[in-house]
Amino acid sequence: MTSEFDALRAMSDDEVITHSFVRDITMGSGNVIALITLDNGRDHTRPNTLGPLTLLELSDVLDAQRARAAAGEIHGVAITGKPFILAAGADLSKVSAIPSRAIAKQLAQLGHATLGKLHDLGVPSFVFINGLALGGGLEIGLNADYRTIDRGTPAVALPEVFLGIIPGWGGAWLLPNLIGIENALTVIIENPLKNNRTLKGEQAFELGIADAIFDSANFLEDSLSWADGVISKRITVRRPNEPGKIERAVKWDAGVAIARRMLEGRIGTVAKSPYVALDLIKAAKNTDRATGFAAEDDALADLISGDQFQASIYSFNLVQKRAKKPAGAPDKKIAKPVTKVGVIGAGLMASQFALLFVRRLKVPVVITDLDQARVDKGVAYIHDEIGALQQKGRISPDESNRLRALVTGTTDKADFADADWVIEAVFEELGVKQEVFAEIEKYVSDTAVLATNTSSLSVERIGERLAHPERLVGFHFFNPVAVMPLIEVVKAPSTDDATLSTAMVTAAALYKNAVITSDTPGFVVNRILAKLLGEAMHAVDTGTPFEVVNQAIDPFGLPMSPFELLELVGLKVGAHVLDTHHGAFPERFFESRNLHALAEHGQLFERDSKGKIKGFDKKAVAIVRRGQVDNGTPLTGEQILRRVEDGLADEIHRMLESGVVSSPEDIDLCLILGAGWPFQMGGATPYLDRVGASERVFGGTFHDPRIRGIE
Repeated sequence: MTSEFDALRAMSDDEVITHSFVRDITMGSGNVIALITLDNGRDHTRPNTLGPLTLLELSDVLDAQRARAAAGEIHGVAITGKPFILAAGADLSKVSAIPSRAIAKQLAQLGHATLGKLHDLGVPSFVFINGLALGGGLEIGLNADYRTIDRGTPAVALPEVFLGIIPGWGGAWLLPNLIGIENALTVIIENPLKNNRTLKGEQAFELGIADAIFDSANFLEDSLSWADGVISKRITVRRPNEPGKIERAVKWDAGVAIARRMLEGRIGTVAKSPYVALDLIKAAKNTDRATGFAAEDDALADLISGDQFQASIYSFNLVQKRAKKPAGAPDKKIAKPVTKVGVIGAGLMASQFALLFVRRLKVPVVITDLDQARVDKGVAYIHDEIGALQQKGRISPDESNRLRALVTGTTDKADFADADWVIEAVFEELGVKQEVFAEIEKYVSDTAVLATNTSSLSVERIGERLAHPERLVGFHFFNPVAVMPLIEVVKAPSTDDATLSTAMVTAAALYKNAVITSDTPGFVVNRILAKLLGEAMHAVDTGTPFEVVNQAIDPFGLPMSPFELLELVGLKVGAHVLDTHHGAFPERFFESRNLHALAEHGQLFERDSKGKIKGFDKKAVAIVRRGQVDNGTPLTGEQILRRVEDGLADEIHRMLESGVVSSPEDIDLCLILGAGWPFQMGGATPYLDRVGASERVFGGTFHDPRIRGIE
């Protein structure tokens, strides 16, 4: 292509190029299809990606095919990928290194210029989606005239808004015009914001993303035969999901409006990319292809050069790389085998633990409680949940029966004698947990690992009555247990390496990400939330209206307001957490008598019959007014935001100085995975650097250089 893309060439010297290999396939009809196979020459652990050099090579190959088509040498062009992979999208390492908005726009234009050639070859174009197709990988297919898909394809998605950008190589315009507004909103906005949900091959076909679906065994042969039929006009392609005049006139704007309200309710308005994508989708209703692509160029350039994309790449690397190599983890080889699990408690939390352990480890799990009735209720709950998984098609009837048989209950602690791993889920009170472990230690072997799910108590103190405190470890889950991906693994002073290694290996076997923390109040997540919630309650206690406090925290882009979070975790639990941190760090954490009074009242919000918040509860407002701190002065939103920013920067800096975790990356990983902090904000520390809180508090930054957009 022309020299307009020389800057992209220059920054791509070390790109892993996905090459475009061409071979002609002569069909029985006499038609010749030029088959382009994308392959970066690496194994399945390095999927095909689309960097500038890859796109430039593909562009040249497509130009050659256009010339051949004009000469009558070929009758169709098809693209497929190396085994099981079409392409995993743009090369993010190249995108995140772009030095200016102008070059960011060039990348958008290069993608459109290259992939857009599939629509202008002079012969029909096809993409055979033979496996993984994400982001730009899927957009290859969307730019073609026709698509087939392998029934066994594991993941099809446009995940860009999750990463702070938009589908910028045609996806935002092409997809709604192919499969309709509702389906497109699901793929482009809803799925990425549901933990980056992807589509299976069958689902993608049902939505209309592909025109035909074939089994894996003969996918390429069947796709070629089908393409030959389309070229020969023996096969007519019908697209029932393609939007018509009625959908454009009636459903399009309504669907966008509903999606906008959903976004505002779920994520607020701080995250930019979902709203930019929504505006592009809305415009796709009545713009032509060229206009839609030009709008994508500008939108993608703006987002690539902004703060949120760089923060998203930071988050992506935390989750994809750091979480898989936890800092401070001992050698896996010294981990003890876990062949049986004991769960102390049979309530809801304990039952959720038992269900997770039996599903993932597939070993016997025994639960215990104070009486047989509670034990029976816990076992019944677990069996019912296993049955529900079977009904949803998540597990087979045979597996359902096996899992049920592995779960038992007892009131006889001697049944724990052969358990390798014992975890408690009892009341969050130090004396109770000490007594529980001292009792169970009489029955378990000397090598069994003991795990506590405490959220804020000292693991060391919990083990004070143990004969072998070296085999005690903190193993802090987050609610809901089955969904939240984080476990804080707490290393007490006595915890030995074999115990710690066992905890880390077990967390991985549970499909959880584990971060090792030292034994300190609140560990990571609850300590930071205690700071945030404590500042919010302090503002209310001094006479600041609830609404002012909520709005003041909006720039953090948190999934819910401080007071929604308080009501979610439970007002009594919240009061206990604040008390614990005030007791440990009285000079930095507030206590709140008002919060205890609110806990007795039981609610902060008025809700409708569907649970939707209508406003703050009038009695709750009256309670805090009566309990206002003497001589309290209401704070402005700006003052609250500054207090929270500086307070968090100070607390995180102290946590790092005292070795609670090894680096700011671990803090952010915990907040993203354990507290739902926005991916597009990078957790806490990039934000605190950007707004200057780090420099105000300790005269430095958490990251050098700062994680921010192009200046």
